[in-house]
Amino acid sequence: MNGFDIFDVLTMIGGLCLFLFGMNIMGQALERRAGSSLRGLLSKITTKRIAGFLTGLGVTAVIQSSSATTVMVVGFVNSGLMNLKQAINVIMGANVGTTITGWILSLGGIDGNNVFVQLLKPSSFTPVLALIGIVYYMFTKSNKKKDTGMILLGFATLMFGMEIMSDAVSGLKEVPAFQQLFIMFQNPLLGMVAGAVLTGIIQSSSAAVGILQALSVTGQVTNAAAVPIVMGTAIGTCVTAMLSGVGAKKEARRAAWAHLLFNVLGAVIWLPVYWVIRDVFNPAILGEAATFLSIAIINTAVKILSTVVLLPMADLLEKIVCKIVPDDGEEEEKVYLDERLLATPPIALVECRLVAAKMAEVSVRALENGLLSLTQYTPELAESIMKDEGRCDKFEDVLGTYLVRLCSEQLNESDSEEATELLKVIGDFERISDHGANLLESAQELRDKKLTLTEAAVRELEVLTGAVREILALTVKAFINNDTVAAYDVEPLEQVIDELKEKMRTRHILRMQQGDCSIEAGFVWSDLLSNLERASDHCSNIAGCVIDTAQHNLNLHETLSATRNNDPEYDKKFQEYSRKYALAAQ
Repeated sequence: MNGFDIFDVLTMIGGLCLFLFGMNIMGQALERRAGSSLRGLLSKITTKRIAGFLTGLGVTAVIQSSSATTVMVVGFVNSGLMNLKQAINVIMGANVGTTITGWILSLGGIDGNNVFVQLLKPSSFTPVLALIGIVYYMFTKSNKKKDTGMILLGFATLMFGMEIMSDAVSGLKEVPAFQQLFIMFQNPLLGMVAGAVLTGIIQSSSAAVGILQALSVTGQVTNAAAVPIVMGTAIGTCVTAMLSGVGAKKEARRAAWAHLLFNVLGAVIWLPVYWVIRDVFNPAILGEAATFLSIAIINTAVKILSTVVLLPMADLLEKIVCKIVPDDGEEEEKVYLDERLLATPPIALVECRLVAAKMAEVSVRALENGLLSLTQYTPELAESIMKDEGRCDKFEDVLGTYLVRLCSEQLNESDSEEATELLKVIGDFERISDHGANLLESAQELRDKKLTLTEAAVRELEVLTGAVREILALTVKAFINNDTVAAYDVEPLEQVIDELKEKMRTRHILRMQQGDCSIEAGFVWSDLLSNLERASDHCSNIAGCVIDTAQHNLNLHETLSATRNNDPEYDKKFQEYSRKYALAAQ
């Protein structure tokens, strides 16, 4: 070849590998480092189009990958934590957010002799970033600083790879076959197919656009050729989402199809418009050689134009994908945690916490319905309690397995603490649901054996169940909202419930001695008291875990002891609850 030989090919491959590797490790480090930011953005996901769109844009701008964002979205939909309407809005935002990478890479095209202009070139400042990055990575102990170092090293590697690749392909401008290739790509259909195939292979539209920017240094890539190729990259990036939907539930498959349909429709709408503009008006800018900057502009324009047209049509898009993936009568009660999110620990933890919150609600409902069955037993209520208890067993199994696998990933300190907290509390929530089922058994025993409790016992039980309902509400509030104020209120109430249990047991023994209550009913009474007191113990454990995590301390026994002995509000709350749940005098 003239001006391009085997050594240039090898150099180009090496540069491409560095480029892709740098993009990958930078993205992973960004995901870990920006965990709290990602959670904040994801917590704002709503059915409102603009809010969902901005969420997708923000998350993708942070982690520099629309493919990663879309896989997360498919995972959330698969777990039932996001509906299809929300997913479509986020996916549209992700498509625009991914163009940020192209703008960063466009810095490589800066040219000029002015010293300040030269300092803006990546070749000038990336060595400094690499130096700072290696110092942070090798000589600091903080995981956050190590992640910051990885971000800088990844960015430096990416930019060095881009520079090597650009230098290696510069000789292609003298190769006639290469010139003919990009003349051919000026045919919009061929250009779009080429962009889609390239992106489908490397599974990153940002990387594909980066490669196109590198090729632009040859001067053979015109803006006319770049436009359809960029349109094709938007379609090719859907491969990742489609793969993530394989084996998933129907809503997740619909989200993956929505991603594909959005990008295909964008190309179908705007490619003919571009074709008409090129052939009828033939603006001179299309014949000019593409640059790093012009390709970044084209990439952003294509994504924004598609969004402008299709965002108002999100409801129609939802109906179309529901036709493509129809209802199939699949089981909706399964607990889903998408394994693909394990590669993004901060997002996987968000999903785990949301599933754990569902578990908390189901667990508490089982116990409250167990209490209700004591006075308002029905077969339907009994079936509901056992169904919820079974679901909690499944929640614990799936969540526990998933969290153990997640803990083997590289977690920062706060994520590791949260994973440990979740592993602890899911066992307590599962036991609470078991106590709900035990209460149901007691209710059935009273009913089947035609046993009755004395009026005094019923009044006492109402006091205890009131306290238990309050401690359940406080526990769920503390866990779901990370509310330490509610968590601190749990322990004094738990102590009041302990004392109530002992008083009620003593009183019932006296009633049996006086012949007011049968021995069989006494056994049931003892079971009731034990189950309610143990449920409150589990509430205490959960509240203690919430406090532990807030204080970055994993010693539950120490936390509960300190709450009883050192919290100035403890005695005050204990006295309040004691008065509120006092038993009537005998």
